[in-house]
Amino acid sequence: MKDCVNKKTNIARCNCTYSGCARHGICCECIAYHKDLGQLPACYFDKVAERTYDRSIENYLKQRGGT
Repeated sequence: MKDCVNKKTNIARCNCTYSGCARHGICCECIAYHKDLGQLPACYFDKVAERTYDRSIENYLKQRGGT
């Protein structure tokens, strides 16, 4: 995993609570990882929804009142 010049700033803004994440603060890798899984990263979810670790698009739409 490459170093990110914005990592410190990104970490301060990141709402992901998964402590074991190797991509924490490296947004481009986080987005690519979740995209490959058909998911969205934690930053798309509010605090309550993020803590469920359900990163599915369906869950995102449900939280937004869709589907």
